[in-house]
Parts: sequence; C-alpha cells; structure tokens
Amino acid sequence: MFTGIITSIGQITEVQPLGADPAHGKRLTIQAPAGYLDDVELGDSIALQGACMTVTTLSDDRLRFTIDISAESLRLTRGLDSPGAVNLEKALRAHDRLGGHIVSGHVDGLGEVTSFEPVGESWELRIRAPRDLARFLAYKGSITVNGVSLTVNKVADEAAGVGFSINLIPHTLQHTTLGQLQAGSPVNLEIDLIARYVERMLSPAAQA
Repeated sequence: MFTGIITSIGQITEVQPLGADPAHGKRLTIQAPAGYLDDVELGDSIALQGACMTVTTLSDDRLRFTIDISAESLRLTRGLDSPGAVNLEKALRAHDRLGGHIVSGHVDGLGEVTSFEPVGESWELRIRAPRDLARFLAYKGSITVNGVSLTVNKVADEAAGVGFSINLIPHTLQHTTLGQLQAGSPVNLEIDLIARYVERMLSPAAQA
C-alpha cells in the first residue's frame, strides 16, 4: 500500500527487453538519489509513476535498482517504457503518516492532459479520463495521477469521457514529475480505493 506522497524522483536509465517476443516484458534500471535505497531490500515494493513494482536487484553502492515489468503492465501504463524521470514512493509502513490517501499502486486507466495553465501562484491541471472511471470521480474526492495523491476541484461528464481539474501548488511541481506535463500528455490514474468498494457494494449485482 502507498499514500500518494512522492518521496523522491528517480531516473529510468536503461530499458532491456526480457525476450524477443512482444509478450515479453522489460527490465528497467532506475537511478535513485543518494541514501534513498539505504532501507530497501530485494523484494520490496516501490511505486513508479503510480504503478507498484518489485525490486529485483540493488547495486552495490545502493544508487540503482531494477524492476521487471510485464508486457501487460506496459500496455496499461505510460512512462515506464523508456528512459526518463519517474515519481518514486516506497511502500507504506504501519507507523507512517498517511499524508495523502490509501493508494494500492494499481493503475485503473489512462488519462490525457487537456490543459495545464498557471492560475495565480498555482497551476490548474485538467485531465480527461475514460468514461468508465466517471462514477469514481467526485468534487473534493481523491485521485492519483502518476502516483501523486491529489484532490479533484471540478468534475464534468463529457462526450469523450469525464473531465476533471486539479490545482497544483509550487511544492508539488518541484518535488514530482507533474511539472513536466503538457496538453496531450498521457497520465496513469488510480481511483480512490474507498470509492471502488462503495461502487461495488451499491451495484445491482452485489445486492442480488
């Protein structure tokens, strides 16, 4: 489990195919800041851009780690198939502060940035999400974008899906990869875990 509070920014430095067939996944090498991996062990979970991954190797100097990502996970996410910056969050420990909201690290769908503009001292990020996620988005509800826990400020159903907006403060832009977004950028979305269970409990199939 995670909180959606990004603890560092890493860099994917190498992407290696795990086989020649398209059904094979890839092995990613990620560079982390000095000291970030000091308490990480093999098999630990780290979320990359909001997707929960397992540490498979650690370099002797504890500055790099690798993860193996399946072809299916690559298909369902963005930002994990080529070198570049990624948001990092280590798995939640029982005694940690829950600064964001409960996040599972499972991407529910891909959104698209429709606008990213300054508003006063902050920035307004507008995203279009798939229609099947519309029932999980609510005013002042929680959403995870590329692994970052955020609050929905506006939501509106659209012909092509559902649009929602978020206000980002400078601190968030400085300490995550969200500042690199622009109109047309794809983003990984995870809906609120509680909303997922409420929807299931209220569905006609669950009440039958």
